Amino acid sequence: MKYLAFTLALATPAIAQENPIDTIRPDAPELAAYGDYAVGVQTMTFTRPDVIDVVNSTEDQMARYDREITVEVFYPAAEGTEPGGTYTAILRDGETEVTLSGQGVRDAAPAEGSFPLVLISHGYPGNRFLMAHLAENLASKGYVTASIDHPDSTYSDMGAFPSTLYNRPQDQSFVLDQMAQLDGDLGQIVDAEQSGLVGYSMGGYGSLIFAGGALTDNGWPERYNAPGGILSDLGVGADLHEDIQDDRLSAVVAIGPWGRNRDFWNEEGLSQIDTPLMIVAGSVDDVSEYDAIRTIFDETTGTTRHLLTFEGANHNAAAPYPAPEVTYSEKTDVFGHYADAVWDTTRMNNILQHFVTAFMDLHLKGDQAKADYLDLTENAEDGTTAMEDGQPTEDHTYWTGFPDRTAKALRFETLEAE
Repeated sequence: MKYLAFTLALATPAIAQENPIDTIRPDAPELAAYGDYAVGVQTMTFTRPDVIDVVNSTEDQMARYDREITVEVFYPAAEGTEPGGTYTAILRDGETEVTLSGQGVRDAAPAEGSFPLVLISHGYPGNRFLMAHLAENLASKGYVTASIDHPDSTYSDMGAFPSTLYNRPQDQSFVLDQMAQLDGDLGQIVDAEQSGLVGYSMGGYGSLIFAGGALTDNGWPERYNAPGGILSDLGVGADLHEDIQDDRLSAVVAIGPWGRNRDFWNEEGLSQIDTPLMIVAGSVDDVSEYDAIRTIFDETTGTTRHLLTFEGANHNAAAPYPAPEVTYSEKTDVFGHYADAVWDTTRMNNILQHFVTAFMDLHLKGDQAKADYLDLTENAEDGTTAMEDGQPTEDHTYWTGFPDRTAKALRFETLEAE
């Protein structure tokens, strides 16, 4: 399929700078490195037919429409594919077009084989390129990654927030189905039977619902209520919530998940999640609120879950690609959407790539050796290095995969299912 670039409401021409999203720092943890496959990329559009149009509905009349969802699909490419390409994306201002450079090759032939599916779901607002660094990285390691543009939630078409609240988990469920039914050469390599999901902010909100976390109406503020009380369809025991549950969803990574800070769940709803879960957060997140994210970690008692904390980081921890060069000058008000005041973005991206690789390899590919990368001393700086002849001794507690002196200002906690 031909590449579809956003062209809505463009006010400025494309910026010529190529902003790399595929940088691996010399001090990156072991599993951050790109894998053995070249990366192909295709743009696809799927349509959810005849669904509630939340933006244009009223209490008196519920409108309906066909909801078109654009998906950027990254996949292992055929042997001999020369890596390297660019993506055209819209910035947070909804107008400025930038060029991102990475490993993906447009419309490359797929590799031979069968590869697990990982969905990637952006925040509000965002777009399908916001976590392209992770999508590419996983594809190089033998995954098909489908990064979703969620209508009413992208930089170019921000709509009423209740649309995101209602549609986000349904979009995720729908795209999993569409990728599982995909035909052609690309469809032949997709193995959706063991699928993963990475969601950032509102993508994290959706992922928790898709994984089983039913909403609880505790009297949300009026600005969050969708017409006709339809958010209750995602509540405990509701038919729609039951319908979108999917046994193929086998691992979820929620980065800065929004929702518990506004009491969209309680312990009853979150305890219904039984999918292996990794939560990633900054310790000073003031959007989803770190204390609320920790509450999600505590209340998801139905599954084994991990919490990776970047000490001192805010809501942008790990998920966005590095701020494009243009945001350093002409778009200084946009810079903070991508960057963190304390952490280097590429450093965070590399750490995320490392941990998501370990987590997905363990749960989607059954690679038990990757469990060692998730069995860690809680506070990274409490780990000690003890080596003999280049091999760790029994006293070695430094974080697996991290070069000496590089596991800093990180915390990794694990709770088992109750």
